[in-house]
Amino acid sequence: MVHADYSQIGSPIRLAFFDNRIEIDNPGILLPGLTVEDLKEGVSKIRNRVIARIFRELNLIEQWGSGLPRIFDEARTLKLRSPELVEIGSQVRFTIYLDDLNKRGKAGAESGAESEMPQKILENLEIKDLSKKSISQLFGKESPSGYLNKLMRQLIQNGLVEYTKPEKPTSRLQKYRLTKKGKSSIKK
Repeated sequence: MVHADYSQIGSPIRLAFFDNRIEIDNPGILLPGLTVEDLKEGVSKIRNRVIARIFRELNLIEQWGSGLPRIFDEARTLKLRSPELVEIGSQVRFTIYLDDLNKRGKAGAESGAESEMPQKILENLEIKDLSKKSISQLFGKESPSGYLNKLMRQLIQNGLVEYTKPEKPTSRLQKYRLTKKGKSSIKK
């Protein structure tokens, strides 16, 4: 909003969300003397001084020229493809590439402690049958999270865990137990 060229009547700022990227189309080309490399380095020329000042005073922006370098640094830190900034006609398109969702899909949203959850669940089910609430409490949660619900469905689909009351999967008395396959999959 700060950098848009509002003299281009009918040229809106556009945001497009895709599985692997976000594209932002902003009306107005780069200001004279400003290059894409300058922007990456934090060089800034303000097109709309009043809007920029208001955004700064409202703490919606940190300082002039700090946003793009932070985005590029964050992409490097996350080992994502470098964002792209290109002029297309009378607008600038900024593309931010996201993680390859298909690669992460296999592991779910697992990272850190979450990647150890399936193994810990299986190890505890080897000792005794557990309700979903009891499984949540193993991880310091009072009630099941969305991730735990998804994980339990996956463990059932993979044949590692089964319901103790298969005829009533939503019963408040429902518990989970290991299958033979689940017992053999536990890492010792």
